[in-house]
Amino acid sequence: MNLDQRERDELCDLVLSLGPEAPTLCEGWTTLDLAAHLAVREREPLAGPGILIERFAGFTERRQEAKAEKGLEAVVAELRRPPLFPWRVPKLRTLVNLNEYVIHHEDVRRANGLGPRTDRPDLDEAVWNLVQGAGKLAARRIDGAGLDVATPDGKRATLKKGDPTVTITGGPVELALYLAGRKAAAEVELDGPPTAVAAVERARFGI
Repeated sequence: MNLDQRERDELCDLVLSLGPEAPTLCEGWTTLDLAAHLAVREREPLAGPGILIERFAGFTERRQEAKAEKGLEAVVAELRRPPLFPWRVPKLRTLVNLNEYVIHHEDVRRANGLGPRTDRPDLDEAVWNLVQGAGKLAARRIDGAGLDVATPDGKRATLKKGDPTVTITGGPVELALYLAGRKAAAEVELDGPPTAVAAVERARFGI
């Protein structure tokens, strides 16, 4: 099974087990809201721009509300098997799905008292590869410091060159969470000069 499909299935199972009103790390969103967001993202391309562009956000919110009115079981049934393009295209599916589903899976897990998963070496490897690429976009928002990321087993990558430099150390999923704006939920350590660490901590990551 593709890793993105495994994350998708496990997220679907989790939200069904928790019910539609369970919290998530996405401010103001329940599990039903999050599921509706993912379904709209994949099935309503006209609503997609509003996820990133403020002027279109109202339309996207209305489409998500309409989707949520179908109920959690119906929305999850849509999520189980997404449209073919681009969500199931080999290789492309990893780029468009894996980080999204890993982050949102953790959004639900962490908000409901579930800690880091330690039994996913294949996921850790794949997410580490994503962190090295997508993380460079997040690091561009840091003003006043460079940024390296490292894992406890010795992997290391530079996301932004700069002096002074901060190193964030944690498992690949924890690093992905931090760079996606879930700083409080990510189990990481920041090391570097205090002013540089402060620059990283105040940088706005995520959408």
